[in-house]
Amino acid sequence: DVGRAQDAAQIQYNIVRVDGQPSVYLPVLKQGGDANTIAVVDGIRRGVENLLDVPKQLIASVVFDQSQFVRSAIDNLIHEGAIGLVLTAIMILVFLGSLRATAAVFLSIPLSALAAFIALALGNSTVNVMILGGLALAFSRLIDNSVVVLENIFRHLELGEAPAVAAERGGKEVQLPVLAATLTTAIVFFPVIFLYGVSRFLFTALALAVVLSLFASYFVAMTVVPLFCAHLVKAHAPQGHAPAPGTDAAAALAGDDAGTLGKLTAAARRFNERFNRRFTGMLDRYEASLARALLRPAATVLGITGIFVLSLGLYPFVGKSYFPRTDPGQFVINLKAPTGTRLELTDGLVAQVEHIVREVVPARELAILVSNIGTTPGFSSIYTPNSGPHTAFVQVGLTDSRSRSSFQYMDLVRQRLRAQMPLLTAYFQTGGLVDAVLNLGMPAPLDIQVSGSNMQATHAVAARISRAARALPGVSDVLLPQDIDYPSLQLDIDRVRASELGLNEKEVVGNVITALTSNGMIAPSYWVDPNSGNDYMLTVQYPEDYIHNLADLRAVPLRGANSGLPTQLDTVSTIRHIESPTEVDHYQLRREMDVYVSPSAEDLSGVLHGVERIIQGLNLPEGVRVTVRGSAQAMRTSFSAFGFGLILATLLVYLLLVAQFQSFLDPLLILLAVPTGLTGVLLTLFLTGTTLN
Repeated sequence: DVGRAQDAAQIQYNIVRVDGQPSVYLPVLKQGGDANTIAVVDGIRRGVENLLDVPKQLIASVVFDQSQFVRSAIDNLIHEGAIGLVLTAIMILVFLGSLRATAAVFLSIPLSALAAFIALALGNSTVNVMILGGLALAFSRLIDNSVVVLENIFRHLELGEAPAVAAERGGKEVQLPVLAATLTTAIVFFPVIFLYGVSRFLFTALALAVVLSLFASYFVAMTVVPLFCAHLVKAHAPQGHAPAPGTDAAAALAGDDAGTLGKLTAAARRFNERFNRRFTGMLDRYEASLARALLRPAATVLGITGIFVLSLGLYPFVGKSYFPRTDPGQFVINLKAPTGTRLELTDGLVAQVEHIVREVVPARELAILVSNIGTTPGFSSIYTPNSGPHTAFVQVGLTDSRSRSSFQYMDLVRQRLRAQMPLLTAYFQTGGLVDAVLNLGMPAPLDIQVSGSNMQATHAVAARISRAARALPGVSDVLLPQDIDYPSLQLDIDRVRASELGLNEKEVVGNVITALTSNGMIAPSYWVDPNSGNDYMLTVQYPEDYIHNLADLRAVPLRGANSGLPTQLDTVSTIRHIESPTEVDHYQLRREMDVYVSPSAEDLSGVLHGVERIIQGLNLPEGVRVTVRGSAQAMRTSFSAFGFGLILATLLVYLLLVAQFQSFLDPLLILLAVPTGLTGVLLTLFLTGTTLN
């Protein structure tokens, strides 16, 4: 008599398209702490593949998978590590000229890595990208200890000693110098404890992997390598000299020529002899240049010092960033139409953006295109950057075989949008896992927060900063996500009149909400289908075409628990037009507004200095504060802490060398390599355009 029941849908406030197909989009976030990204994603994929009671026309698929970055990073590290091992083996073979000696050195790598993994397992640590990166970094260093021990053993073999004697003497003679070298390398990683924020957690794992594997390599060099040489390496003779007749070396070489390795061994020996002759010639030339430098000590010292001082002038021209920029193979476009744009109009604008993306990115390089327009009222709005029907974001996934980087495609799409759709505010971000972690969950490395109780004054300051930041060199995108001018209606209830009619404010608002949307927002209830077990929201709402204008809204009937006959809304209230905020954000209890600033390149310091100059030139109203957050803040804090850590590490290395050499002067001579090393670093960074990060 009063309505009809039907299987319907709620009023749509949110539109999602996946490759142009209307879809339902479900983001899944893993818990923090020790939750494993790969395990979570694999579990979700298994669940999606084994859905029950699903209609055949429903296709469920994973459209974006952040674990791909972790998997590709692990694969790349393993691949690059393998290449490094092969190249290292070739270099050892060329210099030592012995397959068995190369095998002896190579034993240190798997044994050291295995020992590091065992230690990590005992400490309940996981094998992650930074652990593998530390091992890849240490691969070449892991063999250094074994090479030093092996070279000294070979020196004893060339003196005619038996392999067992040479192995024992050769190992004992260098055990303290090798230990000192291992300790100095380990101490260099000590400054990571002074890092700040995310970088501390990242590089502590890297340093731990390096230090554990280094100490394991020392143990291997002092035990396994001498044992291997004593039993498996044959007697040796000096390069370019025939072994003395009747010695073990002569017998070994004769045996090789007789048959085991034959012509191949002879050819390898001849190559090694030629290489050693040329290498010795290079050493002779170095010795001659060293002798000339020693004849002019003052000129040599002044020249090197001058080069070092001049190289310091390159420091201002080297860019600074928190972390090297990575290409995640995807990007996200945050879009904002003029405030008050209806959902269907925003949908049309986003369709034009999708068309531009398809024109810029070739079809063979476009993996997926997901558009999310508007927002769903309720808790779901927490997981989207959209704040109203006029906002949207477009996620673009690229294939691995793309011809251009994500950043190049972002620049091309950005230029097209500015030229063809100037009414849209577009903000580009990579959407990658690394940037999300480094930016502390914020969409930009620079988040200028303007806080204050007066939203109009706060927004005015934020808008001024936004306009000034767009004019800075090196800035690609600026976004002020909060709006305070969204067209709204304010309902002022006459509480005295409502009370006379048996109504209170809650009942009036409940009747209005039910008329405009449904009672699902104020009194949600569910009906469970006894046949399928599926639950459905059971709501009461007016027909969508019932209210067309303000006159219809004012005529909405009101009924309460204590009211008699129903009355109309305009009897107890007045309605007026206002402008309201689309979202209200808080940071540490204070209302704040954000200005997101994204640099066009990896250099972050130049943009940060420009933003600070803008803030210093502001005349802030009373009660308004401006702070800069994001990875820029973490970069500055980490740089200062890491600079102190480097000084402390240098001091620790010096004290360790003092104990080793029992001298205060000799370690200073060794540490003179640090300034020239810095010269090489600054010159390389400047010439390659690499940032100091």
